[in-house]
Amino acid sequence: MKRAPKDNIESARIIGRRALVVGGGQLGIIGALGLRLRAMQVEQADEFRLLAEENRINIRLLPPERGMIFDRNGIPVADNEQNYRVVMVREDAGDIGEVLAKLTELVEIDPNNLTRAMEEMQRRSPFVPVTIADRLSWDDVARINLNTPTLPGISAEVGLSRVYPWGADLAHVVGYVGPVSDYDLSRIDDDDPLLQIPKFQIGKTGSENKLEHTLRGSAGTRRIEVNAAGRIMRELDRQEGDPGKDIQLTLDSRLQSYVQARLDGESAGAVVIDLENGDLRAIASAPAFDPNLFVRGISNTDWKALNADKYRPLAAKAVQGTYPPGSTFKMVTAMAAMEAGVVAADETVYCPGYTDVFNIRFHCWKRGGHGNINLHESLKQSCDCYYYEIAQRVGIDKMAEMARKLGLGIKHDLPLSAVARGLAPDKAWKREVRDEEWRIGDTVNASIGQGYVLASPLQLAVMSARIATGREVTPRLVRLIDGVEQPSGLGESLGINENTLRRIRASMNDVCNHRRGTAYGSRITTEEYKMAGKTGTSQVRRITPEERAAGVTKNEDLPWERRDHALFVSFAPYDKPRYALSVVVEHGGGGSRAAAPIARDIMLQALYGGPPPLEAYPAGVRDKIAEQQRRIEARVPPGSKGLGRA
Repeated sequence: MKRAPKDNIESARIIGRRALVVGGGQLGIIGALGLRLRAMQVEQADEFRLLAEENRINIRLLPPERGMIFDRNGIPVADNEQNYRVVMVREDAGDIGEVLAKLTELVEIDPNNLTRAMEEMQRRSPFVPVTIADRLSWDDVARINLNTPTLPGISAEVGLSRVYPWGADLAHVVGYVGPVSDYDLSRIDDDDPLLQIPKFQIGKTGSENKLEHTLRGSAGTRRIEVNAAGRIMRELDRQEGDPGKDIQLTLDSRLQSYVQARLDGESAGAVVIDLENGDLRAIASAPAFDPNLFVRGISNTDWKALNADKYRPLAAKAVQGTYPPGSTFKMVTAMAAMEAGVVAADETVYCPGYTDVFNIRFHCWKRGGHGNINLHESLKQSCDCYYYEIAQRVGIDKMAEMARKLGLGIKHDLPLSAVARGLAPDKAWKREVRDEEWRIGDTVNASIGQGYVLASPLQLAVMSARIATGREVTPRLVRLIDGVEQPSGLGESLGINENTLRRIRASMNDVCNHRRGTAYGSRITTEEYKMAGKTGTSQVRRITPEERAAGVTKNEDLPWERRDHALFVSFAPYDKPRYALSVVVEHGGGGSRAAAPIARDIMLQALYGGPPPLEAYPAGVRDKIAEQQRRIEARVPPGSKGLGRA
């Protein structure tokens, strides 16, 4: 039916309105999309570019090269070597089990390493590379690279790993590194992202641990392009991190190696100090261990063997061990009494072989006694009763004060693990720690380095250095950091009367060089290098009255653990001191027999800068020394190379 013109006009008007509404709506939508597109392309371009880059670009941390550690002559004692390893990124691998199965067909991998790696992957974020195996050969790496298309998420890398060329000789000083563990992360306050890299190596003991932040350096970055499947396509750029700083120690690695060899077979510690600047030339503890075992992952067998050894090879006895100093403490007692003015140098004390104090009998080592004896003779012959008497006059507080002035009872600031404070006890200490009052018998015991008094070989060497120089010599282990000289340990004057020091030094000289001296058998016969010293023997068991009446059991007839400790402290040359040293032999028996000969040999090695002539030894021991030198020289040290990166 034909529509009326009026209806056609109305329909056209309605359609036109709708068209305008629809068109306007479309224009509004297009305008909104345009504005949004402009905002995304212009205003938010950087944000979306970053999101797009993150989808196709991975950024990985590059571990920095760890700083090297050198001895005083520029010989590396902690070096870096190339280490080929294979890593896996879980999110790129897909079926982990299948990929690892293919990998083990190409290279031999310890099943325990595979298990540890899979556990590590579950703990870490899926994009963090986890080391499957390291210390691979170049042939292994080549096979992995050839088969990369069939090993998604797997890549071979080359990095650096720590190596210790001198092995056990510097183990207790340099320490070792190992993979960062959850325990490490829980006990250190360090947000360095490097610590999140699986198997990243950090210092665990010794200087490696105490100088960790100096040696570690800062991370670099590596940007790699990956395809939609997560496969690495290419490396876009690489920003290397800052390497750790190199450190030069004060130690002489050759002297250290000699000392370690000379202590072989003993449970002992020895320290050598340069008196010109406080430099520690040697810090040896025996027995030792090979730190390379820990870097590579020590086996359960090796770990059990180290822990089961009664000589405790893991203990840094030279700085960590504390012992009753025995008669080496007599210099402290004598100097305290002389400085307090309670004894004159020529005054004599009668020694019948014992001293009674309030119905308690304290014995001298010489059963028949020394008779009338003065200060000089008391040190030369190591009379105990002389010190029992003068200690009661001066009192423990002044003795403790003198001990601390000479470096005992003080924790010396060194970058080493567990440096001991030792103990120079006084009345306040016993009241605070033991909740008891100090007794006169405690003073008598302390006068000869027994009772509560404790000292480490390091502290005893510092004591010798301060007596020899009259200065507050401070031990120094780090000589240079990145070529920058560290503060000297020369020290200021102790403020001790020079006459007191002269008398003590003269007495120590006679200990070694007078026929009645306790260390005469271990003297140095070269006139220009004569040594002054003091022997010490400290008891580790109580001798009962019954045993004393029947005759004290000889050390060699006792089980090793019940024998006395042997000690010796010294400096040389007597007229112009260059070095001070101490030796402590655990359960070695008498200081004159066990510790003094070792100390003499070490001192001569330091003074001559190598094997001394046989004429420097007493005639009766030269054949034995010649054989000893041949045995020690058979330990050929590694070749030296100058300062610089390998």
